[in-house]
Amino acid sequence: MHAPRAAAAGRTASPATARLINDRLALQLLQSEGPLTAGQLKTLTGLSRPTVADLVERLQEAGLIAVVGESGAQRRGPNARLYGIVADRAHLVGLDLRTHSVTVAVADLLGKVRAEQTVPIGPDDTPDTAVAASLAAVDKALAAAGAGPPHTLAVGAPGLVDPATGRFGSIDWIPSWHAALVGELRDRTAVPVLLENETNLAAIAEQRDGAARDHDTFVLLWLGHGTGAAVVLDGKLRRGASGGTGEIGFLPVPGTDALPSASGCDGGFHSLAGSAAICALAAEHGIRSPGGTGPGGQADAASETDAPPAEALVRAAVAAGDAGAAFLDVLAARVCLGVAAVCAVLDPGCVVLGGEIGLAGGDALADRVAGHLARLSPLRTDVRAGAVGGRAVLRGAVLAAMDAAQSELFAPAG
Repeated sequence: MHAPRAAAAGRTASPATARLINDRLALQLLQSEGPLTAGQLKTLTGLSRPTVADLVERLQEAGLIAVVGESGAQRRGPNARLYGIVADRAHLVGLDLRTHSVTVAVADLLGKVRAEQTVPIGPDDTPDTAVAASLAAVDKALAAAGAGPPHTLAVGAPGLVDPATGRFGSIDWIPSWHAALVGELRDRTAVPVLLENETNLAAIAEQRDGAARDHDTFVLLWLGHGTGAAVVLDGKLRRGASGGTGEIGFLPVPGTDALPSASGCDGGFHSLAGSAAICALAAEHGIRSPGGTGPGGQADAASETDAPPAEALVRAAVAAGDAGAAFLDVLAARVCLGVAAVCAVLDPGCVVLGGEIGLAGGDALADRVAGHLARLSPLRTDVRAGAVGGRAVLRGAVLAAMDAAQSELFAPAG
């Protein structure tokens, strides 16, 4: 066991508050460590044996924990029972909204995915058709997981999300069916529906399951169709006053022939590191993806899919070794301009290159960005390739729903 000895509720807390603190502490340990005996809970919490016995009884009555086995290291008896969280106590739904698809995951209270569904959204589909297909995917995933009504839903989508209202700050840059779907989910479910910017959710996934697990402060630079960033400081996701923290696509940078504006990020960092710009750069260097039919290896139908066409080109360049080195060097120099600007302001100590393109570039791209950054900035910054990649948004949505559900359910009345 790796959890440190935890401090129990202080002497000044009321009995009800002390019970609440102790119960949550025990549940957090059961989540992080897995099933534990009452004796192990006593050791890890520092609580007395009678106090542990009381909280175990309360949590069983609340349906949050149950006996899941016996410890082989102790004699049979009450102290040898292993207690674990009842994962089916609640089911959660995470949604990843893209331009041409929606992916739905149903998970249990511990974040384990039980079922997943992806449905395409055609370019000619009406908003009503897209919403109906998305809702059907939610229903199908819940049925496949054997779940009833969900406890909490979390939705990841591009665009600004107002942190004060939890609603889209602007729908000018997103498919209209995104906002309609979120509204329909809220109207029909009567349960919490959390809306979050996709890059922020990706950062949650990288921190919990990916490349930033050892950092409380870091920046995720998302490289996909477009560019974005998420900022985590001292373990807390920072959204900004209007939800615009990390809109790095609008950052004015050298190397473009224009400036971004309030109505579009052309001329900003997006024009250097977005998928279209990378495809053009690849064409200049003769990089083509396997089976590519368009300029720079971009397939003609790429505009009707959710995979950034630049992803395949970057993978091809990495696989090409020396033949792709010049392209990767120039791409790294471009990416470094955005990284250097973020580091000059925030000094995060760690930058993760996320998204499909960050994953495709891997260490080959991350190491090159780190080399350019060392020449531009005096600040020591670890540059890492993302580990979760394009599925980070969906995973982050599941984790956000899990955190919200646990925050409510892990506070049983004492």
